[in-house]
Amino acid sequence: MIVVGVDGSQAALAAAGWAAREAALRGDELSLVHAMPAWPLEISERDRYAEVGRWMREGATSTLEAALERVHQEDPRVTARTQLLGGDPRTVLIEAAAGAGLLAVGNHGLGGFAGMLLGSVALGVAGRAACPVAVVRDPLTPPGGEVVVGLDGSAAGADALGFAFAEASLRGVGLRAVHAWSTPVVGGGPSALQIAEEAAEAERRLLAEALAGWSERHPDVTITQRLEHGHPAHVLAEASAHAGLLVVGSRGRGEVTGLLLGSVSHSLLHHATCPLVVIPAPPSS
Repeated sequence: MIVVGVDGSQAALAAAGWAAREAALRGDELSLVHAMPAWPLEISERDRYAEVGRWMREGATSTLEAALERVHQEDPRVTARTQLLGGDPRTVLIEAAAGAGLLAVGNHGLGGFAGMLLGSVALGVAGRAACPVAVVRDPLTPPGGEVVVGLDGSAAGADALGFAFAEASLRGVGLRAVHAWSTPVVGGGPSALQIAEEAAEAERRLLAEALAGWSERHPDVTITQRLEHGHPAHVLAEASAHAGLLVVGSRGRGEVTGLLLGSVSHSLLHHATCPLVVIPAPPSS
């Protein structure tokens, strides 16, 4: 099951369209979820605000119908159902996605301020949901394009790699594994050059170890590697410009224990230009 949060925004409709493509690839079903304040769903018809509640419910139903229409436009073969639930959208979506394979949301909802790159719902569910979270921008990236995965040697990075290989296989596209590091080299002269070369070699080994065995498990996927000295968020954001999908772990190595999102995934939520999937950290990490 793929859960999609919809709120009537263009980004949410883009998320519904993207999720329809994903469901078709997986042979999966969609659940389109709209959250609203609980009181219009609970109010009595004899209440003085019954008409307001009825108007709000009708608007919510229209939002779900528009999302369902977008799904059918994208792929009429996809089975989709709608859910109208009461509560905070972040909490509602996290609970609705319990047991789901994927949660998809738009990067920006109706309640955001003009010019903001990311809405509160997208930020609120990424890293908190138990399943991978896809954040989709409007306009929707056309089909095709390689899958890019960010690797850093962390447990979440390993899970991101597995997800990325599966996606590349489903889509019939190549996979680009990107590893970037930004550890500064202090000092100058021959010793600094040697330190830099040793650091690069260590990062090269890390990437090779992370990829070991995966090509044998997915022989249909062509993988390319990109190793670069630079800030991982900047390197991955640049790579997203030519990708069909970017996959990262929610927290990388070196992040503070207890954080729900690391600095790289947080930055990419704002700046990735293709759909971004954030893979949750393993429960023990």
